[in-house]
Amino acid sequence: MAVTDHVDLNGFMEGVKKRNPHQPEFVQAVQEVAEDIFDFIEDKEQYHEQQILRRMAEPDRVVSFRVCWEDDNGNIRVQRGWRVQNNNAIGPYKGGIRFHPSVNESVLKFLAFEQTFKNALTGLPMGGGKGGSNFNPKGKSVREIMRFCQSFMTELYRHIGADVDVPAGDIGVGGREIGFMFGQYKRITNNFTGVLTGKGLEWGGSLIRTEATGYGAVYFLENMMKHQGRSLDGLRAVISGSGNVATHAAEKIVQLGGTVLTLSDSGGFIHDPDGIDQEKIDWVKTHKTHRRGRIEDYVAEFPSATFHADKTPWGVACDVALPCATQNELLGEDAKKLIANGCIAVSEGANMPCDLDAVHTFKDARLLYAPGKASNAGGVAVSGLEMSQNSLRKSWSEEELQQMLKDIMSGIHDRCLTYGDKGAKKGGYVDYVKGANIAGFKKVADAMLAFGVV
Repeated sequence: MAVTDHVDLNGFMEGVKKRNPHQPEFVQAVQEVAEDIFDFIEDKEQYHEQQILRRMAEPDRVVSFRVCWEDDNGNIRVQRGWRVQNNNAIGPYKGGIRFHPSVNESVLKFLAFEQTFKNALTGLPMGGGKGGSNFNPKGKSVREIMRFCQSFMTELYRHIGADVDVPAGDIGVGGREIGFMFGQYKRITNNFTGVLTGKGLEWGGSLIRTEATGYGAVYFLENMMKHQGRSLDGLRAVISGSGNVATHAAEKIVQLGGTVLTLSDSGGFIHDPDGIDQEKIDWVKTHKTHRRGRIEDYVAEFPSATFHADKTPWGVACDVALPCATQNELLGEDAKKLIANGCIAVSEGANMPCDLDAVHTFKDARLLYAPGKASNAGGVAVSGLEMSQNSLRKSWSEEELQQMLKDIMSGIHDRCLTYGDKGAKKGGYVDYVKGANIAGFKKVADAMLAFGVV
């Protein structure tokens, strides 16, 4: 049998950059994984021989399409849509749909690549995918959003299915948008199947799906602290974002006895030294979701807080940090500030919110640092449970689902311990990035080996 010459990490990444020009987000995501995987596979010839990492870093397919729709003034508008199906070695493609002006092929390829590892870590049979459009739902009427979603699904429906690819929501895509897309799918296909997750409870959705990503990020953080013999009780938390993930992460921190000091949006962040309690969190949920307001309005409602325009919250002294907004929001200099101010743990609620400099800074400082592929997997985990409920034609109770979510996040933590450090079982330092990357890679890689060259 022929043996492929081994390339080193630099040679591998040069190839990734050459094949994916002008796609910095995707290249960054691959590098973050490859840095750990190359050491792991050094003496494992079958992974080199079968070019497993090279194949993982090449999506199975990228579908790009035009989305035409008509606004309320009768103008014809044209957006671009995508579905990236990265890898289905362990199950149907699974991953969200994002509607945001920043969406492009690089962003969706990075998200689909990350999703492959994240889904593998949950222990559920789900492959990795992601989709979306550069459509901006902000400022659009409900009827405009409906027309766009229907047009988007008119193309997407031919590429998805309950046993093929099961999209969910993401930034800019909530229950309303999922409803519009599912309605169009059902209209075109005449099928009522679990082809989308994040559905309304009345028509196949799951309890706690809304809370799952934020809650899961805190459950993972709690597991990290327990491994060190500590709890979240009495600790101060800084959180970025003020949407679904951030507010539910804040809610769970408060429930576990911590104090939330910050929330943010694209305009800046608020710092409330008195703590953002449940009453204040509920106000933020209503203000951001139903009134479409800005986080700066918090200060008028709660005068103990201050608003810091065009800034991020990473300079605020804290014990733990949860970046829950968007990719590359926490930079290397921000990581240094957090460490200098006494932060002991970071749990990512967003996808790749820390750039590579920040990741390396946290790892060099031996901080407790959970990458999003591990810590924010709660959302897709409950989406996977929604798929199971749809297949079974039944619904589990909130109590059952809460326990399942806790168990899944605990299981992910245990998988990270397996590969994160030889002394991890003894309560020492754990490299959660390394642990998550290797555990996710090994599960997908072994399935790919079993299938042969396909």
